Amino acid sequence: MSSHKLIKNAFKLSALSLGLYGFTAQAAIDCSNLEVWQQGQTHVGGDQVQAQGSAYEAKWWTQTNPVETSGVDQEWRLLGVYDSVVNENQAPQISSLTPAEGSLFTTSDSVVISAVATDPDGSVASVEFFVDGTSLGAVTSTPYSASWQATQGSHVISAVATDDLGLTSTAVAHSVSVSDDVEPVNQAPVASIEFSSLPSQVMVGDSVVFALSGTDSDGQVTALSLTENSTEVHQASAASSSYSWQAPALGQFSFTLTVTDNEGATDTQSKVVNVVEATEPGTDCKPQGLYQTPGVNTPYCSVYDENGREKMGADHPRRVIGYFTSWRNGANGQPSYLVNDIPWDKITHINYAFAHVDGNNKVSIGDPNAAGNPATNMTWPGVTGAEMDPSFSYTGHFNLLNKFKKQHPDVKTLISVGGWAETGGYFGEDGTRVNSGGFYTMTTNADGSVNQAGIDAFAKSAVEFIETYGFDGVDIDYEYPSSMNDSGHPDDFPISNARRAGLNASYRVLMQKLREELDIAGEKAGKHYLLTIASPSSGYLLRGMETFQSVKYLDYVNIMSYDLHGAWNSHVGHNAALFDTGLDSELAQWGVYTTAEFEGIGYLNTDWAVRYFRGAVSAGRINIGIPYYTRGFKDVSGGTNGLWGQAALPDQSKCAKGTGVGEKNQCGNGALGIDNLWHDKNDVGEEMPAGSNPLWHAKNLENGINPSYLEIYGLTPETDADDVLTGTYTRFYDDVAVAPWLWNAEKKVFLSIEDEQSMATKVDYVINNGLGGIMFWELAGDYDYDSAKGEYFMGSSLTTLAYDKFNQSGVAYNTHQGNVDFTMPSEAVDVSFTVKDFPIGDDNYPISPTFAFTNNSDIDLSGAKISFDVPVSTSAIFKSNWNAQEKLGMAVEANGSNAAGDNIGGFENEFHRFSITLVNEWGGIEKSFNTGETVEAQVMYYMPITGPSNFTIEKNGKTYAFKFEYPMLPDGTAGSGDTGGDTGGDTGGEGSCNGVDVASIPVYPNWPQTDWAGNPSHAVGGDLMNHNNVIYEAKWWTSTEPGTSADWTVSCTL
Repeated sequence: MSSHKLIKNAFKLSALSLGLYGFTAQAAIDCSNLEVWQQGQTHVGGDQVQAQGSAYEAKWWTQTNPVETSGVDQEWRLLGVYDSVVNENQAPQISSLTPAEGSLFTTSDSVVISAVATDPDGSVASVEFFVDGTSLGAVTSTPYSASWQATQGSHVISAVATDDLGLTSTAVAHSVSVSDDVEPVNQAPVASIEFSSLPSQVMVGDSVVFALSGTDSDGQVTALSLTENSTEVHQASAASSSYSWQAPALGQFSFTLTVTDNEGATDTQSKVVNVVEATEPGTDCKPQGLYQTPGVNTPYCSVYDENGREKMGADHPRRVIGYFTSWRNGANGQPSYLVNDIPWDKITHINYAFAHVDGNNKVSIGDPNAAGNPATNMTWPGVTGAEMDPSFSYTGHFNLLNKFKKQHPDVKTLISVGGWAETGGYFGEDGTRVNSGGFYTMTTNADGSVNQAGIDAFAKSAVEFIETYGFDGVDIDYEYPSSMNDSGHPDDFPISNARRAGLNASYRVLMQKLREELDIAGEKAGKHYLLTIASPSSGYLLRGMETFQSVKYLDYVNIMSYDLHGAWNSHVGHNAALFDTGLDSELAQWGVYTTAEFEGIGYLNTDWAVRYFRGAVSAGRINIGIPYYTRGFKDVSGGTNGLWGQAALPDQSKCAKGTGVGEKNQCGNGALGIDNLWHDKNDVGEEMPAGSNPLWHAKNLENGINPSYLEIYGLTPETDADDVLTGTYTRFYDDVAVAPWLWNAEKKVFLSIEDEQSMATKVDYVINNGLGGIMFWELAGDYDYDSAKGEYFMGSSLTTLAYDKFNQSGVAYNTHQGNVDFTMPSEAVDVSFTVKDFPIGDDNYPISPTFAFTNNSDIDLSGAKISFDVPVSTSAIFKSNWNAQEKLGMAVEANGSNAAGDNIGGFENEFHRFSITLVNEWGGIEKSFNTGETVEAQVMYYMPITGPSNFTIEKNGKTYAFKFEYPMLPDGTAGSGDTGGDTGGDTGGEGSCNGVDVASIPVYPNWPQTDWAGNPSHAVGGDLMNHNNVIYEAKWWTSTEPGTSADWTVSCTL
């Protein structure tokens, strides 16, 4: 996996060069009367500003930096340089300080104080942070931040910037409060509603018995109340009870248990019973949100329990999924890793890697009868445990997988199709790659249209394959159906790039067709077949995959949360960081930390990818990836013990295909020889430097062990200095990122690794976040210590660690889809939702699709407000597309961002809540949304999301859910009030807001503050504005639309 920039129009060297060449032709200009450009300000054509020693004039509306955008066809025109006689050094400025004014903390909290600083005519040399006037130290590079351990009381945090000539800025200060630990408050009880008797398919007249209970950690449960479709049907003054119900009619019935404790606190839990006709498909045991093929009665209970959790054995509450590779079979003379080497009692799933798409668009492993085919026609005489099972018509790995599944019936096997090297082709019998097009041509025609015939052939062959060879499902490893250019294997670019515009659409068709064919076959077989994927984790790649609409067809997602840094570029970083640290040099290079719209969110880490997928699936349908291999560099310069240093290949003309492309992208100098044991070879048979090693080899390097296996892996230390064990490999650990690495100071070699410490923390992360489990690549990379040989080799230490922690946790994974804090309305309306019209590739920044809503109900919803949850993988900025045909009211209803505004050390929440009010802000005209009408909102946000979810629509004092999400709710009826939804835009309002006369509050876009020319342009901290009949208060200086960013808080709703 390669990582690339997320910003579309990053600063280009060519533009800078053009500007520099123009300097010599410009006259000196008196800038004394020109406004100093500030980040976030809006300018229109004719506005003149000064910045970094030069004067500029805006050609049209812009918020961009004139120093970076004053070339041909860009937003600014260079007027000339300062007259050095007239102009003196300008002071630096601090435009943002966090935490915000009035922030609250608890004693001993670790508070990150950060600032954004700029200098109009030079550069910022440092930013010094203070608490109550006491310095926390000066920071000399971005991001400017310092840590402070909170102490009780009121405090003033402040920051002062110093420029390169020693001039200091005006101090910016915020007041914060720190309270001591409060007295314990009553903890709410926990409700539990389970089925003690539930038919596999509930029909009219069937009985269902509920087991009702509640627990209370600091008191006792005093009452239970059960409602059926909001009507109470049972109550008990006890901590447990049961209730028997007889299905009265067809349809869905919602049961909600409310538990009350001795101090009046309550908790609720709900269950839905679907009563069907005998000929209709049931939904028993189906995971929440999983697509069900219409008309097919899928036997979900063969795989899932009554709560929709996968059944994997009593000692396996979470998934432990290992990829087993076909090529470590011993045929090349290297040590083998066979099916009998798998720790069967420690894992839950085995993904066999890989099958491919053949020339007939079918799943294939090559000729199954060919001599030496490891899957179906290979044996290992004399290897204990690898004896063939004669009951199968084939030998090889597939024979052994089914042999061991008889002994371990809870373990499931899946055939994984594709992979990095076989997404767009496959390896022929002579070992050379056939660039056939693979997934790209099977799904997508040359004109970008869907290849339905190819997809149909593939889906049918997938069913035939798994039923022939005894697999439990299909794992699609398609790298990648992204619209981002040059994503995936470089050999595929001539085919894949030409089809980018159609890949997302055809991918959705593929996954739906696979789900349907597997469901149809599963009904006949009496079992549910799994459909899973290996998904990318980088925000760059996911930006080109829309909102990952196909995730609803999947039983679960395996996130490839690794390959986040490697020798495809020169940035020396972690292979698989769990959290962002704010220090990632690649993200810093592309301005991710300093671009205001990203709000400091780093996207090259596991936690970001998890939050991304939470927008569409329950936590239990997400598994994080852990690499059982290393990535590394040599000749590293800078950084801290190599970390975040640079390692560019000295001769950039020799970059591997697909790397080193672009003005800022240098290919990396990968580690080789003894630091690259598991290396690939290029087209001419040369070692590809990548620092790729199994973890057992990394353990030997770390411990200074010269292992016995070097020669068998092709190393020749007697003739090649790169193959010699030299220097000391010292282990270091990044506590924030949760990532260890080895650093050889003598060789300047950096190897990113995994070990017991990082594994344990990642497993705890899975447990604490309710995730489904882990996936790792690959089984043969795990280690044990061979005391007889005095070295590490293939084993199962990390896999055993994961198994033990999961088994001992006593906590099941989370099956709830969406935000657990969402309050479900009591009624629903039939409104459908579609997201569409995503720009392609780099044009999709900011991300600007169309959200289309169709009113299929009989209620007039004109002027209503539609709200929904989105994951915190994106910043809390939501607005109308700059090019929207009409500007509907976009707002951030609930900001789930971290208190510090970034995601260093992990996200604190899972969801934001955004809204669209159906009022055209150009004139305040209500948008019609009557029966049968469709509203298309052209929206804009900045980082990828899945979902949205938990839609509600408010009109005339009533709030409704969307029927497609909550079909069990009764149909909504029209409200009689006039308090829901804005019907006339910003009217100015009447009355007061927190004692301020509403009539005196400016209405957006009539800003309360003006620019140097007297034009309304912005607000400052404490300013109030009326927008969409909501009064917003600015937290600090801002020119963003009220309600669309974290710059605002809601004061009153009119």
